[in-house]
Amino acid sequence: MKTLIYSILFLMIFNVYGEVAMAKLTDKRVVMVIAEKNFRDEEFFKPKEALENAGVKVDVASSNTKLAKGTLGKTYVPDKLVLDINVSDYDAVIFIGGAGCRQYWKDAKALSVIKEAVVQGKVVGGICSAGATLALAGVLENKKATCFPGEAQILKDNGANYTAKSVEVDGNIITADGPGSAVAFGEALVKKLGE
Repeated sequence: MKTLIYSILFLMIFNVYGEVAMAKLTDKRVVMVIAEKNFRDEEFFKPKEALENAGVKVDVASSNTKLAKGTLGKTYVPDKLVLDINVSDYDAVIFIGGAGCRQYWKDAKALSVIKEAVVQGKVVGGICSAGATLALAGVLENKKATCFPGEAQILKDNGANYTAKSVEVDGNIITADGPGSAVAFGEALVKKLGE
């Protein structure tokens, strides 16, 4: 009988905690930035799904609002332009990798969005080659970070402590090494937003 009572109490506490945690994330807003072509499909869709399943409102931005195309053939119509991102509207700014993300490496607005997000204490994420975007924005200096191995030198050249881990969290900055880490990257974002 005691075991049954303890089990019921545990389930009640767990359900209440789960509802509180979910309620906490329903006020969260995130903007994910994808390239207009050749964003990496799973690096976008898997973290997006994890965030939305946790109750987070996700907006998607790109350099245009026409159909964006992933490397593996999936498509998505962005909600807004990178030019129209107001960092103060969001709890996190996340850049998605794939070869196409290089379009943001010298994009003044994209780089300023990253810098402003860090200044405002927002969560900032970059997966795969997008880790280099964060480095080029100057926000990884003296931070532990990871990225697609081919971009590791860009991180090092910009002062990051490159770790080569699949996912790296240093304060509010979360980086991941590529498509195989997309689920873990999404989970790390959800966890950080829930803190």
